[in-house]
Amino acid sequence: MTILEVVFLVSVILIWFMIGYQFIFSVYGYINFIKSMKEKKEVDQQSYDFPTCTILIPAHNEDKVISHTIEAMLKLEYPKDKLKIMVINDGSKDRTKEIIESYAAEDSRVVLYDVPKGQGGKGKSRALNLAVKQAKSDVIAIYDADNTPDPKALYYLVANLVSNKELGAVIGKFRTVNKDRNLLTKFINIETLSFQSMLQAGRWQMHNIATLPGTNFVMWRWLIDELEGWDEEALTEDSELSIRIYELGYKIKFCPYAITYEQEPETWKVWIKQRVRWVRGNNYVIAKFFKLIPHFKNKRLRFDLLYTLALYYIFFFAIIVSDILCLLSLLSLISIPLPGPYSVVWLMAFILFIFEIMLAISFDREDKPKNLLLILVMYFSYCQLWIFIMFRAFYLDKIKKEGNVWDKTVRFDVQPKTNGAK
Repeated sequence: MTILEVVFLVSVILIWFMIGYQFIFSVYGYINFIKSMKEKKEVDQQSYDFPTCTILIPAHNEDKVISHTIEAMLKLEYPKDKLKIMVINDGSKDRTKEIIESYAAEDSRVVLYDVPKGQGGKGKSRALNLAVKQAKSDVIAIYDADNTPDPKALYYLVANLVSNKELGAVIGKFRTVNKDRNLLTKFINIETLSFQSMLQAGRWQMHNIATLPGTNFVMWRWLIDELEGWDEEALTEDSELSIRIYELGYKIKFCPYAITYEQEPETWKVWIKQRVRWVRGNNYVIAKFFKLIPHFKNKRLRFDLLYTLALYYIFFFAIIVSDILCLLSLLSLISIPLPGPYSVVWLMAFILFIFEIMLAISFDREDKPKNLLLILVMYFSYCQLWIFIMFRAFYLDKIKKEGNVWDKTVRFDVQPKTNGAK
């Protein structure tokens, strides 16, 4: 067997393994969906002695969206005397501070925290670490500045947190508010729903593991103090904090019926910058914890981090190899005379990929014929662009050695959906 044939065979095995494992997550995600619908009914029927809660909303130049966000927070079904909405003005140079002040003057639940001069614009982690010191509540909730949660989202999150002593945090689901704006936002909508159905719901059901999403989640205040807050060097501070929560012996539960709506990038340039930041953030997390994996107390966490490593590197290596070999074969530049029904194997892998995505988005009633067509197009365009994202992140980290600088996602003028609209 030649080297070319070995490389081809290994790439086939790796791709099938990863797609197959993702399919298992899809099935477990479906089980979680069924159980969660039953759980939601039980939560609705019970009464709770809710703890005090402070919502932290980092806001850096957010005048396009911050008023919609604050209004959605004021509509949350949570005891008014136990809720504070602390909006963090993180060095904004637009009308963000003025808008926050106007709401604070009308409702005592809204509090403006102004990041001290000279310390603003240094990233979400920095803003949260400064603001959390001002919060006096038992529970801390985090929402991004473009979020408009359903009225009962916070209710559901905190209800789950107080019901299970093993939980250090509870995360909800986020939906794309501007999903119909253009082809890119339609792709992102499918991607985010698939990610949450497989890698949040599926992992939680299968391993009791989920990852903080950066928004629409709650944590115990004492746990944040014990962990000494957020890592200010991490571009994906949520992933980094998740590992430390599990290592301290607590779990993060995924609650799919606690829903918020958020903006997603509407231009490819903004999308690429955001995704490169995510990959670089995950590179940082993997590098920080890689040598510690054998010593993790949580054995399932060890496997989960190795899976993340495989997904971001080994799987993409296999995809790149398969793409190159396919292109060279089509150009008749190479020939792989390896016996076996490999055309059928590739086709079946592609069909399984389509099926698991359709299953994952069916939880949110997005399994429509038009989305099936979008997934077909998405595989040959959007998914392949992740190869560029990975190389770009590698270049910035390893070749250019660029420091981790926070880059806020650009907002757009969009009328958010609230009150449970879908």
